Amino acid sequence: MSERLPGLGLGLDLSHVPAEPRASAVALLYRRVGPGVEVYWVKRGKALAFAGGFYAFPGGKLDKADADVPVRGVSGEEAALRSAAARELFEEAGVLMAEGAEALSQEKQDALRKALLAGQRGWGELLQGEGLALRAEDFRVAGRWITPHAVPVRFDTHFYLVELPPHARTELWPGELSEGAWVSPALALARWGDGSALLHPPAVHALQVLGTFTDEADARARLATPPYCPGYIAQRIEFQQGVRVVALETPTLPPATHTNAYVLGNGELLLVDPGSGDVKQYAKLLSLVAGLKADGLKPVAVVLTHHHGDHVGGARAVKERLGIPLWCHAKTAEWLDFPVERLLEDGEVLELAGEVPQRWRVLHTPGHARGHICLVDERSRAAVVGDMVAGVGSIVIDPPEGNMRDYLTQLARLRDWPVGTLYPAHGQPLPDGPAKLQEYLNHRAQREALILQAVPPEGVTLAQVVERAYADTPPLLHPVAERSALATLEKLVAEGRVREESLQYFRIGA
Repeated sequence: MSERLPGLGLGLDLSHVPAEPRASAVALLYRRVGPGVEVYWVKRGKALAFAGGFYAFPGGKLDKADADVPVRGVSGEEAALRSAAARELFEEAGVLMAEGAEALSQEKQDALRKALLAGQRGWGELLQGEGLALRAEDFRVAGRWITPHAVPVRFDTHFYLVELPPHARTELWPGELSEGAWVSPALALARWGDGSALLHPPAVHALQVLGTFTDEADARARLATPPYCPGYIAQRIEFQQGVRVVALETPTLPPATHTNAYVLGNGELLLVDPGSGDVKQYAKLLSLVAGLKADGLKPVAVVLTHHHGDHVGGARAVKERLGIPLWCHAKTAEWLDFPVERLLEDGEVLELAGEVPQRWRVLHTPGHARGHICLVDERSRAAVVGDMVAGVGSIVIDPPEGNMRDYLTQLARLRDWPVGTLYPAHGQPLPDGPAKLQEYLNHRAQREALILQAVPPEGVTLAQVVERAYADTPPLLHPVAERSALATLEKLVAEGRVREESLQYFRIGA
């Protein structure tokens, strides 16, 4: 039961070689407030390729020149990493954490920051020119995290705990970041809990530790020893509370290499789309569920968004291993060769009991597949959207199972539902759901215009339409593009703008 793309014969290499992690550094900036602390967090611009729309802490990848900056007390990689953390802290938060910075006026520091950001002065040149020195003691080791293998852009990130000096102040300047503010760990975690602030595991862990701050040594010890993180790679990924993801390697269409299985709930659990039939892959999902069961949580069902093989590959094995039923739409059940215990219908609500109860509304969203469904959490508006959109790659609408008119109708319906963060089957979460859905609608409208333009009154074949309308697509992918082009042509035929005769397409009217 693979993605239904008959006869493509693409000869594509579906093996997955993880990207090499890039060295990076993060400054976990805090200040003492009463008996506890506040932390400085930033929101990454939604247009950023990595973690766009997520909340994080000032930081970024190492520049080559970072290694040329001396740091008193350390050398080699440890010096380069602290240099990068200090540079990013200055660029993103305006905090110049260096010996001698307290003697510089705010106007002078602002001028230096502008020069650094504009590339007018190098980091080392800036420090040396102002007689400033970086000190290892200002950047205390606070853990290391490596991006999971499934993510196409990966980082090997070293965290450093930094206390805001008395003379310093923070200021966000417009650019790659859209927000910057001091926040209590409790408030930040509450926003993670209600889905209004998406966080990666390192940020969740840091906020949980700093929420019970007693002294720096204790905090650093706990920051450096996160649970469920062998080899510095998080095994529990919960972008918002009660929405966990396990990326399973599947034979899906490139550039996607994985299908996201989701574990929803804070007590009772739904397992959505265990897509890999490889025991080594779905064992990752079972391992997560075993840990959650040990914590007192209870899986109640496997749910399928639709029937394609990269979504259902491990469904039978997972349901049988856990002894739980399988739920899906009736049109999906028709494709399966194993029992379905419950048929889901548009509009019904799946209630999950727990410390924070969830109510997931079922939306029947045909277009990519006739039985496709999405799940929308009524409280946070999080939407598990299967193959309606993708965080990596594109969505193929493949007739006869795929229908472009239905797909566009359901994109608009989702956009207006309303929804918040979209959790797709492929790639990372999409924080601004309505904007992403409108982007998809706009793209499909533009592509439709190109396809209509490629159909002359005297007639043309499907292959010729693809050659003209998909000139921006690599020829290797034209067989895939042909399926969506066919779906668009069928839509145009149904609307009376194109007619089809003997596998030729003719534009009607001007």
